[in-house]
Amino acid sequence: MRTTITVRHCEVGDALRVRARRAADRLEQLSPHALEATFIFDVAPLFHSVEIRLHSRGRKILVGAGRGADHRTALDRAVEKLRPQLVKSAEVRQRSRRSAP
Repeated sequence: MRTTITVRHCEVGDALRVRARRAADRLEQLSPHALEATFIFDVAPLFHSVEIRLHSRGRKILVGAGRGADHRTALDRAVEKLRPQLVKSAEVRQRSRRSAP
């Protein structure tokens, strides 16, 4: 899976980039059909935000966004919002295979 990290209005250290790539690897284990993960780090006056866009086969795009006092917290929240979407899409895929004649 290809991982892209975009940073807006701030600087992100190497440790946080490695953390994002590890998160992408964990998400890829949940979705073997994932093609690309895009992490967008941004900062606003009151909070830091991270948005994860996960592209998978079938033109499906799943999005998880998180806010926090720092980028690490925002990244963790975004992953937690994206994880149930991946589990649900995997369940739907399995159900459609079972019901097919």
